[in-house]
Amino acid sequence: MLGHLALVTDSTAYLPQEAVDRHRIQVVPLSVAVGDEVFAEGVEISPKDVAEALRAKRRVTTSRPSPETFTAAYLAAAEAGARGIVSIHLSAELSGTAEAAQLAAATVPIPVRVVDSRLVGMALGSCVLAAAELADALDAARAETAVDRADVEADRVETEVDLDQVVSAAERRADVTSGFFYVDTLEHLRRGGRIGTAQALVGSALAVKPLLHLSGGRIEPLEKVRTASRAIARLEEIAVEHAGAQPVDITVHHLAAEQRAEALAERLRERVPAVNELYVSEVGAVIGAHVGPGLLAVVVAPLVASPH
Repeated sequence: MLGHLALVTDSTAYLPQEAVDRHRIQVVPLSVAVGDEVFAEGVEISPKDVAEALRAKRRVTTSRPSPETFTAAYLAAAEAGARGIVSIHLSAELSGTAEAAQLAAATVPIPVRVVDSRLVGMALGSCVLAAAELADALDAARAETAVDRADVEADRVETEVDLDQVVSAAERRADVTSGFFYVDTLEHLRRGGRIGTAQALVGSALAVKPLLHLSGGRIEPLEKVRTASRAIARLEEIAVEHAGAQPVDITVHHLAAEQRAEALAERLRERVPAVNELYVSEVGAVIGAHVGPGLLAVVVAPLVASPH
């Protein structure tokens, strides 16, 4: 058997199901606790459930997958014929998920490369897709030039080289991908420890509508705007500026704000000249727990040509 390169990510990538199926990507769920009940994101709890819990002021917390969960995913990939695995995850500044993946990587019989994307949502998802597309291309090229692979050491070296290339594809896209978002309140981010208490209090005291972005793997304030309508207009302007004239994929994320998200996506489609793919996606329960209902986010992911 020639073997294939397997891709693993976590449930905060919010990838379109069609892409998950096409590239055979394994998605490991994070956990969401509402009160004393624990659910697997994307399997047992919906964004609507979390939005309702937050509106009811119920306690909502999140947690990483266990190393054992990753070990099971990696072993399943190996048993399905994978010769190597690239496992790409949300920012280690926001979650211990990548750390759990790294602990598991040492326990399986095939090589596993763990990548901290320093991103989340479809910013992470765009990196996974770049890696998956290259992995598919490398597997196809390997199949076309199939030779006697009885030389185990040569086969191992080829797999290591291929894994390096796939990791590089993910990292190159991560370097150019940006995420910007608007939240109705910073309170949910403050409760979850994802933004400083002082920043949250200033926002509340001034009654401003905050715009935030992903910077260095963390959620950081970007601008303060006085009204929701102005904040959303400014979010649109920032996305257009970052997209420029280059070919880009754009994702508009939301939580319990579908109409606003669809309207924003339509305006971006008209204003960004070189949109490749444009997705509208409700964030899942894990991110929803930290941002609250009313979230609008835009991910701008330029297409990066592979040097290979």
